[in-house]
Amino acid sequence: MSRVETLIDRCRAAGQGHVLAHWDGLRPKQQANLLAQLDGLDFELLKTLQGLIRQGVPTASSQTFVPPDVFPLVRDDTQQREAARAVLEGERLQAEGKVGFVLVAGGQGSRLGYDGPKGCFEVGPLSGRTLFGWHAARLLAGRARYGGGGPWYIMTSATNDAATRAFFEEQDFFGMDPDDVFFFTQRMLPALDLEGRILLSAPDSLFLAPNGHGGTLEALASSGALAHASARGVELLSYFQVDSPVARPTDPLFLGLHSLASAQMSSKVVKKRSADEKVGVLGLVDGALGCIEYSDLPDDLRGATAPNGELLFHAGNIANHILNVEFVEQLTSSGLNLPWHVARKTMQVFDPEEGQRACDGVKFETFVFDALGQSKNSVTLEVDRRTEFSPVKNAAGSDSPQTCRADMANTFAEWVVAAGGDLPAQGPDGFPLIEVDPRVAECRQEFLDLWPLQAEDLGGGQLYS
Repeated sequence: MSRVETLIDRCRAAGQGHVLAHWDGLRPKQQANLLAQLDGLDFELLKTLQGLIRQGVPTASSQTFVPPDVFPLVRDDTQQREAARAVLEGERLQAEGKVGFVLVAGGQGSRLGYDGPKGCFEVGPLSGRTLFGWHAARLLAGRARYGGGGPWYIMTSATNDAATRAFFEEQDFFGMDPDDVFFFTQRMLPALDLEGRILLSAPDSLFLAPNGHGGTLEALASSGALAHASARGVELLSYFQVDSPVARPTDPLFLGLHSLASAQMSSKVVKKRSADEKVGVLGLVDGALGCIEYSDLPDDLRGATAPNGELLFHAGNIANHILNVEFVEQLTSSGLNLPWHVARKTMQVFDPEEGQRACDGVKFETFVFDALGQSKNSVTLEVDRRTEFSPVKNAAGSDSPQTCRADMANTFAEWVVAAGGDLPAQGPDGFPLIEVDPRVAECRQEFLDLWPLQAEDLGGGQLYS
């Protein structure tokens, strides 16, 4: 039996024979493309996904919610001593090469009006440095400060993998050793209609969608990145996302707190701006730590406050984590051990009889924060929003290039003022044109310790590099 005949039989046996019903009308190149996609299809997983379509999900009224223990941004004397000890531990781990860095960078810049990988988008307030450039500079800064550093694992997607690799080569890997940069690709899953039938996006293509950021863990295992990390002596993975250039993957405090607590997975959070801010918060759901989506938290708890007036559920998730390599190995040893989330959407699909049409369907995702519930111990560290979480998600308004550049420039301006320096005039966007390369200083105290510093006059602004 030929390969095509075998796949036809498998598709029909799975109730998916429609995807090949127009096979004879495809050109050889189209047939090859569709065949390759079907070849990579996990039919056992497909059965699981089909079963999820009709399953109900737990309602908020049937669950109990408890806020997590948070290591706060404002600390008492005991917490300050604990933080000092943790910093030393985090520095040691990096000096010994025990920490690898996982960047989730599978997205395109289309929402920003940019045609290419989001990581190639320029966001520096003065230099125009790209998102990838900022992250690379922070990793290089950590290597210089702590005397060592582990590999950089970059998760791409089928859409942007080739372009991302080409960009890194054009940028000479931003000064990093190419052997220390490991690219791997996120898995794609077929979208299904409400009857569990695979949808097509074109005559020769299944309607495929990423399997969620939880798929990072599965991709680390299946790509060989986990084995690579173990061979390099990496014990911890610092996980961060491409869209926030102020993320601090080499933060010794976070790494040290995680290590000293013998945690398996830990998280950074920022304080919610208000009860109505639509952001997921960390908390215990029926006793297990996880991320509670805004819509899942009952109204009376969403606005509930502690005696000091702060929100009880204030720990906003920013998708910065630390995971032990052994923990990820456990989660992926026999398939990804995370729950599936079903997203119902109206999609533009291809129908062999009708052509392009709208169809109600479902996509399937896993979320990395669901692994928190399986972590024996976990640290939740509160950080300052502006200095550690300023994502670039929207073309304008909140979480846009404008707000991100303003956050960075205003932070750098505060450092200069605190050091006794003079500021340049405000730029056209309402903030002073100041930029500090992370390899010079990554936090206020580092900058003050180095002052006085000479700035380069660049475009009417001050560049400390």
